Amino acid sequence: MWFENKVTEELKINYPIIQAGMAGGITTPELVAAVSNAGGLGTLGAGYLSPSAMSESIQKIKKLTTNPFGVNIFIPEFPDVSDEQLEKSNRLLEPFRKELNLSSKSFSKPSTSLFNEQIQVVLENKVPVCSFTFGIPPKETIQQLKKEQIIVIGTATTVKEAILNEENGMDMVVVQGSESGGHRGTFSGSFENAMIGTMALVPQVVDQVSIPVIAAGGIMDGRGVLASLVLGANAVQMGTAFVTSLESGATEHHKGAILNATEEQLVVTSSFSGKPARGIQNQFITEMRKHESSLPGYPVQNTLTKDIRSEAAKQNRPEWLSMWSGQSPRLSQKRSVKDIMDEIVVKVSGQVENISKKY
Repeated sequence: MWFENKVTEELKINYPIIQAGMAGGITTPELVAAVSNAGGLGTLGAGYLSPSAMSESIQKIKKLTTNPFGVNIFIPEFPDVSDEQLEKSNRLLEPFRKELNLSSKSFSKPSTSLFNEQIQVVLENKVPVCSFTFGIPPKETIQQLKKEQIIVIGTATTVKEAILNEENGMDMVVVQGSESGGHRGTFSGSFENAMIGTMALVPQVVDQVSIPVIAAGGIMDGRGVLASLVLGANAVQMGTAFVTSLESGATEHHKGAILNATEEQLVVTSSFSGKPARGIQNQFITEMRKHESSLPGYPVQNTLTKDIRSEAAKQNRPEWLSMWSGQSPRLSQKRSVKDIMDEIVVKVSGQVENISKKY
């Protein structure tokens, strides 16, 4: 059967469909558990979670499903940022804060221990799968997780990055095409040179690595799943397809924006976080675009805009929200996870059957 391969066998899932570990509250325990209960692999986006919040979410997921699930963690970044950059960014953000009745924001350095603490939570809770974005964890961390029978999955946006994942001991690698919504996972070289489409990137990676490849980027339905498998991927990772699901923790403004967006409204911006990310164009992106080259890098800019994004959501101001989306918004649906998953499986099975009849 089309859904039986090395990935489904090793992850102990029914279908080679992985829900992307989207951070920022989208991947609620309900969403993660629903995907796992439907036969895929649900993933908690723990990038911004404190160890206690992360542990609490994992416990909730375990109450909602007995099936395997994963946790996605960000590789920490500590860019050099000058006082002048911080001052300029805050000055540019001041009009937005004023409109939202927010006070000026001071910057505090991100925790250097968060990553290690998150890894300990994964180990203590015996999470079956741990995936990483924005780089490759230290080899000692990879070995520590694998020693506890935890499957480790990396992210790559180029063939070179996929090879680095394999060389460092990753069990599988997500190949993120340029169509993906949210942050680019590029960590080796410039992001501009790593904007390679999924259809072009997947087969090139498959030919260069021996670990299972998971395709990501613009995959929203059975057609995308089957196309990825034909290209040589063993599974797909889908993000935007689940953002508009009933179980998603995305704001209604975010869901509505995706459901009503068209493909030409999607842009890549670093104005919200200091790291290139694909989302729906709005006033904030437009006004900040000409300043992007001088903004602090991730995660500093992300910290500076956090209060604006949070308050904009509370005050129903979508023009100042980061509404991440992949390049296929017209294929999004406001349905339950089970309905979305069931439709994908039926469509792929039907397509495989039709192809078999032709030949």
